[in-house]
Amino acid sequence: MSHDAQIEKLGLELPPPPQALGLYKPVIQDGNLLYLSGHGPLQSDGYLVTGRLGADMDSDQGYAAARLVGLAILSTLRGHLGSLDRVTRLIKLTGFVRCTEEFDEQPAVVNGCSELMREVFGDDAGVGARSAVGSNALPGKMAVEIEAIFEIE
Repeated sequence: MSHDAQIEKLGLELPPPPQALGLYKPVIQDGNLLYLSGHGPLQSDGYLVTGRLGADMDSDQGYAAARLVGLAILSTLRGHLGSLDRVTRLIKLTGFVRCTEEFDEQPAVVNGCSELMREVFGDDAGVGARSAVGSNALPGKMAVEIEAIFEIE
């Protein structure tokens, strides 16, 4: 099944591709690799999910925020490529979780994005290398920021 068809089968609604909020490009293509800048948890109302894991958010809320980041990443991919079917595999996700010093469930939070990529691209092509890092601050007080590298045909 094609990746675009899988999006429909899963009933996923992709937001409009996020626009750059600074001096950077949301995506850069170098040969058959796409480098995606950090994406945030964009809600349907256009606002970011904000909060600090371990203070005013729990792991489940962080997971949901990371899943929203994944939808924004998919939207950027589709906007750049015209179709997700050109994606051959996820190479790497790097997730940053705004959290308290005591919070240690960053991998569980970033799973919200990782599991979405696996659902869309499959058990092999949708699972790449990954880092999940805690941060005391992220732009706009967003709860999660994730950047990605994909291979395309």
